[in-house]
Amino acid sequence: MEKLLYITTIEDYTKLLYKILIDYSPRLITAIIVLVVGLYTIRFINRLVRKIMVKRELEPTLSNFLADLLVWSLRVLLFVTFISKLGVETTSFAAILGAAGLAVGLSLQGSLSNFAGGMLIILFKPFKDGDTIEAQGVIGTVSEIQIFVTKLLSANNQTIYIPNGILSNGIITNYSVAGMRRVDLVFSLSYDTDIKAAKNLVLEVMKSHSKVLKTPEPVVVVKDLTDNAIHLAIRPWAKNEDFSQVSSDILENCKTAFDLKGIVIQPYVRDITK
Repeated sequence: MEKLLYITTIEDYTKLLYKILIDYSPRLITAIIVLVVGLYTIRFINRLVRKIMVKRELEPTLSNFLADLLVWSLRVLLFVTFISKLGVETTSFAAILGAAGLAVGLSLQGSLSNFAGGMLIILFKPFKDGDTIEAQGVIGTVSEIQIFVTKLLSANNQTIYIPNGILSNGIITNYSVAGMRRVDLVFSLSYDTDIKAAKNLVLEVMKSHSKVLKTPEPVVVVKDLTDNAIHLAIRPWAKNEDFSQVSSDILENCKTAFDLKGIVIQPYVRDITK
């Protein structure tokens, strides 16, 4: 009797499961079709939008950001449609999602600040990919502007990530906007030096360098007269890509020219009487 009751129970559960599968299968099939078609449609729209923005010559950083934002918005819409086809109440799901979003938002205030900073950088464009900037105590070339961070590549090939929140609220020096930079060098010379002869010699060195720009003209001036030295400020101009080479070459060439003319570079003297 007990065994017969057990078999009957199994048969009842099997029939119930079969009935549920039969009743639910149209929804499941419809939901899967919607999901597959939706994913392919989103991929097609993503490619189409990117092609349109490339043809309109929209800035790559902004176009990538807008395309990614559109894709994720469509994915969220597709997910809501998918679960509604499965029979899940979207109103209750939206309430749960909103509460979860609030909790996540409170716990990720820093990330939201970085997101807002990324939006400001993309909209107001203080710099773009390929620009050389100085910010937060580091100098590097912008390799990528992401939603939350900006990636820089330093001169010694180190990758630096700066959060967009502090980057957008801080001081940014963009060395690439004007296309050229002034090299600021200082030589300390002995008081026995003929200042005019030293200045003419430095000007000759700068004007003879092929990568020193003719306009603006290179300048050499007396910056300061200290207790033990004459400080000459040497200011040639160079293209951004030639800045480091010009700086190094002018230092070396001036030192060689001073040695040939007997001009003495005054070493730093530390006052130890205080």
